[in-house]
Amino acid sequence: MLILSLWITGTSRTGKTSRLVEEFYRSVIERLVKPKLKVPASLASAILVFAANNQNRRELSDRLVLAVDGTYPVVCKTPVGFITDEVMLFFPLIFEELKLKAQFPLRLRPETEQELATQLWRNEPDWLELCELDHEYRLVRQTLDLMQLAGASGVPTEDIAVILLQGLSAHDLGGDRQLEQRMGELLLSWRSWCLERGLLSYGLIYELYWRYLLPNPKYQGHLNSRYQAVFADDVDDYPAIARDLFEVMLDRGAVGVFTYNPHGKTRLGLNADPDYLAGLASRCHQEQLTSNTSNLSMAFADTAVELVTETAYLVSAPETIQSIQTISRAELLRQTAEIIIQAVQQGLKPSEIAIIAPGLDEIARYSLIEILAAQNIAVTPLNEQRPIISSPQVRSLLTLLGLVYSDLGRLVDRDAIAEMLIVFSKSQIDPVRAGLIADYCYQYLPEYPCLSPVETFPRWDRLGYQATNAYQQIVSWIEGSKIRQQQQSFLTPTILLSEAIEHFLMSNSLTSDRLAILRELMETAQHFWEIDRRLRQNEPSFQTQTATVAQFIQLLRRGTITANPRPLRQFSPKKEAVTLATVFQYRQERSSHRWQFWLDASSPLWSQGGAATLFAAPLFLKRWTGKTWMPEDEYVQDRERLERILRDVMARATEKIFLCHSDLGVNGTEQTGALLPLVHAATQYVALSNKQIS
Repeated sequence: MLILSLWITGTSRTGKTSRLVEEFYRSVIERLVKPKLKVPASLASAILVFAANNQNRRELSDRLVLAVDGTYPVVCKTPVGFITDEVMLFFPLIFEELKLKAQFPLRLRPETEQELATQLWRNEPDWLELCELDHEYRLVRQTLDLMQLAGASGVPTEDIAVILLQGLSAHDLGGDRQLEQRMGELLLSWRSWCLERGLLSYGLIYELYWRYLLPNPKYQGHLNSRYQAVFADDVDDYPAIARDLFEVMLDRGAVGVFTYNPHGKTRLGLNADPDYLAGLASRCHQEQLTSNTSNLSMAFADTAVELVTETAYLVSAPETIQSIQTISRAELLRQTAEIIIQAVQQGLKPSEIAIIAPGLDEIARYSLIEILAAQNIAVTPLNEQRPIISSPQVRSLLTLLGLVYSDLGRLVDRDAIAEMLIVFSKSQIDPVRAGLIADYCYQYLPEYPCLSPVETFPRWDRLGYQATNAYQQIVSWIEGSKIRQQQQSFLTPTILLSEAIEHFLMSNSLTSDRLAILRELMETAQHFWEIDRRLRQNEPSFQTQTATVAQFIQLLRRGTITANPRPLRQFSPKKEAVTLATVFQYRQERSSHRWQFWLDASSPLWSQGGAATLFAAPLFLKRWTGKTWMPEDEYVQDRERLERILRDVMARATEKIFLCHSDLGVNGTEQTGALLPLVHAATQYVALSNKQIS
């Protein structure tokens, strides 16, 4: 019996994922595995499941496991996760074809990739001239992102320079047409350098997969023997090469089930190519889903789009869409929080409320969390990523490295010493005593900075027994570590950090957010020194250990490494809290709420790609015609994105939307963004009645 692949199309909240789960149950349990029989060994893990991001992957995997009562193994991956695993697993096929040295590949984190590429390119004779056209960090990041865009779209690295020359105007790169050519050349040297050392960035992983691994007959045979079906949710957020993978699987007899949201495309501009993925529909039986639940998109989305695109005038929004209007932003934040407090007091659950903004600054984040927390209303920021250097525990550990390893005195100052004493003593040394000890006992020596005995402080007897004893224990531990480091000549900083965390920081009172940050620090350190060992194997005259430790400290202090201080706990009930998110984060989450608050509704950021769009991303879409990208193309792209945002986010509100507008933005400028007509069309909010919210 011929089983057709299935293409499920639907806008937001139409039940696409539920339909995929239903098809998974029917196809897997009813067709492949007879009821009440064990899964045959030949069918174990025979179905490959994809989700757009890690959060969705976890949720989809749980739903599939529950759907089949745990009777069938579920292999659920993100596209980049699957491709990375495959390149690592089948790397021998790649280094055989490319005639590379046989060594186990190491994946580069983005921050390590940035650091190593910067070091490599600084040796270029014209590097300073190139940096005059752009800031060094941004130039390196944009150049590396080009390789990732090219890899995700199936474009050879050699063609990047040609695409930039053809697709960008001179204005896009500071008026210097040589920069496009040099960016392409820099990436070629970077690719060769990485391959020689077995180091793989995401961009290189993408290219190795589509260019060398996927076309390999041996690999295709392995792929075919492992997976007989593929289920992919939200393929509008997948890179172009994901379609190439699906095509290979379908050509070899696999069955596919795919879901697609025309109003989604949240990762368009970040490696995704939704229009190219949509071409898979022609190979499948197509099914169109419509919403069977009430949401605000059904009632007003078309009119809202017409308002913001200035094709409709003098239109009033329904009562379900209201505005909160103030002059200052501080007043806007206060009023927004007060309305939420009043709503919760009258029966609305915090988990039914979402605050969404085009960009979340620290002022808004802190103000909303503090005001609501004062009324015992919790707030959960989605995917909150803060630099781990913002943690005093991490800063103290880095200070410790500067004291144990030689020649790092320039990286340690008295304020850092005082903070370390407070943190490591678990507040037995208070800030005043810590400052005095740092002033009198810290000896700044570039080669061998050290902490002198407490008696160096003339009035040390006034410190008290508790503080004196805590200080002496810290000094004793540091001196012991110094001796071990000198005797072993290479006490790995990873080991030192681990021992310091165990000795000074581990306790029952350590909160989950601090544990998450320390875990990220250790993972970063392990990765950093793993790469360092690989470089030393290939380059015996590599930099000194001191230079490597200094490089690690400076890398963290730049704030590019982040951790989520509120780690997800699988299988635990969701916290009863208000959701706080950027528009991009909220759309990625794919959840819904009774009430939504659109913060800074008249900000120009609503219609701009911002951090959700990589440099030159439109040139690497399969639909690009080769025409130079012009400002009018940018305008059309922004308008299309804004329309998708309106339809998608409105579909995720079931009861009410508040458009929160202040005349002046966070920087004091007048707010006249694209959503301002929508704000004017909405009814201005009036206080709730005493009737409870049902």
